[in-house]
Amino acid sequence: MNEGTVLTVKNLITVFDTASGPIRAVENVGFTLTKGRTLGIVGESGCGKSVTALSVMRLLPQPMARIENGQILLGATDIVTLAADDMRLIRGARISMIFQEPMTALNPVHKIGKQIGEVFRIHYPEMTRPAIVTASSDLLHKVGIPDPQKRLEEYPHQISGGMRQRVMIAIALACRPDILIADEPTTAIDVTIQAQILALMKSLQRETGMAIIFITHDLGVIAEMCDEVLVMYAGQSAEMAPVATLFENPKHPYTRGLLASMPRLENPGKTRLHVIRGMVPSLDKLPPGCRFQNRCDYAQANCETALPPLVEVNTDHWVSCYCHSKECKLQDVISTEPELSQPIIPDVNHTENSKPETTDFCLEVKNLKKHFPVRGGVLWRTVGRVLAVDGVSFKIKYGQTVGLVGESGCGKTTVGRTLLRLYKPTAGDVIFGGRNLAQVSSRAMRDLRRDMQIIFQDPFESLNARHTIAEILEEPFVIHRIGSAAERRQEVLRLLDRVGMPADALSRFPHEFSGGQRQRIGIARAISLKPRLIICDEPVSALDVSIQSQILNLLGELQQEMGLTYLFITHDLAVVKHISDMIAVMYLGKIVEFTDATTLYQHPRHPYTRALISAIPVPDPTHVGAKIILHGDVPSPRNPPAGCRFHTRCPYAIKRCLQAEPPLIPASGTKDDSHLVACHREKE
Repeated sequence: MNEGTVLTVKNLITVFDTASGPIRAVENVGFTLTKGRTLGIVGESGCGKSVTALSVMRLLPQPMARIENGQILLGATDIVTLAADDMRLIRGARISMIFQEPMTALNPVHKIGKQIGEVFRIHYPEMTRPAIVTASSDLLHKVGIPDPQKRLEEYPHQISGGMRQRVMIAIALACRPDILIADEPTTAIDVTIQAQILALMKSLQRETGMAIIFITHDLGVIAEMCDEVLVMYAGQSAEMAPVATLFENPKHPYTRGLLASMPRLENPGKTRLHVIRGMVPSLDKLPPGCRFQNRCDYAQANCETALPPLVEVNTDHWVSCYCHSKECKLQDVISTEPELSQPIIPDVNHTENSKPETTDFCLEVKNLKKHFPVRGGVLWRTVGRVLAVDGVSFKIKYGQTVGLVGESGCGKTTVGRTLLRLYKPTAGDVIFGGRNLAQVSSRAMRDLRRDMQIIFQDPFESLNARHTIAEILEEPFVIHRIGSAAERRQEVLRLLDRVGMPADALSRFPHEFSGGQRQRIGIARAISLKPRLIICDEPVSALDVSIQSQILNLLGELQQEMGLTYLFITHDLAVVKHISDMIAVMYLGKIVEFTDATTLYQHPRHPYTRALISAIPVPDPTHVGAKIILHGDVPSPRNPPAGCRFHTRCPYAIKRCLQAEPPLIPASGTKDDSHLVACHREKE
């Protein structure tokens, strides 16, 4: 064991006992963790990343899971052999873990102070109650939570997602552990809050010297945070190397595929992303030989018969692949993907109630507002209003994609649902098909919805779990009385084929498919009636990067073939730049900047836009760029700040920003509405 080594994992095998027999979720995985350094573990869902972490923590679900073989050496202690009581003393004190979803990890019925204090009560029983309160408050202050004494008395649901994650970090660091395991700690968090969390973790690591195991599927975060990287595939190690080596010279085809699948800011938009075909095999149906062979472009005869050993190809660079010596530059992989051609502009209306088009715009939104009443008191009267959308205006041309981007709580999803009249607008106009949707009747709106569809963020929640895929896809035709039963079934088969799903999916239920497959089914349902406008509400945010690239390519192909117009809602700025023609940046119910995708990223004018772009993790460990860290969270839309709503977090705010709301006007140097900015200091 080298000096400074705090954890060594050797030949780890973790088994789950299932009805079909034992399944090896982790097989012969090994790595070394050094004090003060960060090991990143990356791979798609189902590759064994989290199971590896839970094995190290000895938190595997009992009695179905167990460590069958291997060693986990914490210093000289093999924690695999420790009794449960002894392991309990190690957790929290020497090894701590931050979980992916803090709302699930925190107890909703206990106050924040009690949950932090529990760590001290277990590991330091001699501490008095006042000392625990003081230590807990100091921890919250250290992780950047304002007014810590007040937060100790609050429950998890009373604070924001970013604050909940900070509370989890405070709990994990209470005993100054040697090792911190972070399991997807920023996956569900906005890019600005992610930047805060990553900066906090690096700062605390420098201060305490702890080692970190960072689990994620975001290679940009890996490049920014990690010193070494372990790439896992189907429960095994595919590649392991220092971070600079891995990004500069990836050897395993799977690693190359992951890196090539990422949307990159420097690449032109509207191009096809590289795709790793297929999906991770089920662990109970693994192919013989190399587990990646059925998705690999370099597979050869011996890949089908024998599992390739993990060999050291260069200093500290290990690869499990027979084809690792083949020369293949990553940029060559990326550049082979062609640009998507321009979409066909439709000239036929689908609904009888639509008027002939007299404009180039598919959708025009004018001063749209959606305010939700807040009720309270004995008589349940309105005591306030949530200004979710408060004066939004934009236009979308036929066949164009407008991206709507911003942090959680800024009103993006509310805009999308109000456009479809799923929410009734409080004020403003939505012009679609020559008609103002705010004024049409419910009956007329039902017909217009044939031309307006939505793809939801969570495909599992949006698909009826009790219906087969055939019933789900036939439903739009049944509602609108289109075709006979035989014609509907034929159309459903065509839809499945178009989105890359097999015909045998018809008789199956949503839970029998992966997340990416369910999203394809959701897309099939959205295009079934040949709409003109589709609201894409975070359609790829819950997907692995490899599946994300497949879905983005599919959306691009469908737009080109059918002349679709998209409003693409997301918080991922790399994705929105890749797919969009124009981008609207929202903050607290208002648009603060609107321009074309290239201009926005090359010449952002609003301080909020600059902060969002600077916070994007770049998949290049050599990248050097100053991050603009926005402190605090988005204010409550129930009580937005006066003047410019961004002034509470803006590093450039002046007195005028606190008093007067800036209008959305053409940026300096432009005479038309091609670049709009709402900032008093934009000309400076």
